[in-house]
Amino acid sequence: MEFDESEISEIHEFVRSLNSKKDSIVVVEGKKDEEALNKLGFAGKVCQFHAFKGLAKFADSVSKYKRLIILLDSDRKGAYLTKRILSQLEHRMTVDLSFRRKLTAITKGKIRHIEDLSLYKIN
Repeated sequence: MEFDESEISEIHEFVRSLNSKKDSIVVVEGKKDEEALNKLGFAGKVCQFHAFKGLAKFADSVSKYKRLIILLDSDRKGAYLTKRILSQLEHRMTVDLSFRRKLTAITKGKIRHIEDLSLYKIN
């Protein structure tokens, strides 16, 4: 997959913006997603949804943060999990979907899985 310089620059600005959100936790689906964010320089707190045995345990674990940033994949499973998380947590904390929308806009929908962000890594 080919990326132009402006797209790469926007992805790195996206990660800087994500890093600036204090008292937040980013939720991703799994280990590869977290690794992709870390390769791009993300230094904040990440929670892997699949590390928990169910939505209730996940909700209890993340409720100590002020903001939950959802960065799940843009596939059917990611959409389903996003709806479930929203229904459980939107009244308990701030749930932020804006980063997912920004990522879709930057990549023009090419990146459907968060783990694919590692393709933007600059050596």
